[in-house]
Amino acid sequence: MSVSSPCINVCRMSPDTGWCEGCQRTIAEIAAWSRASDDERRRILAAVAARRESLGAAQPTGAGA
Repeated sequence: MSVSSPCINVCRMSPDTGWCEGCQRTIAEIAAWSRASDDERRRILAAVAARRESLGAAQPTGAGA
């Protein structure tokens, strides 16, 4: 079974990060996805997970934050 794309059809590149605002991939990662091996796709997904974690840490939580 092939590794599924993280695309959620919110395709806007953030000028601040250079990542897609929907899937947090770079343009290079998006362009390479269709030709990437499952191992490379997993590497991209690991990078996406780290980016999402850093984005979550940068956002305030709770009412007073």
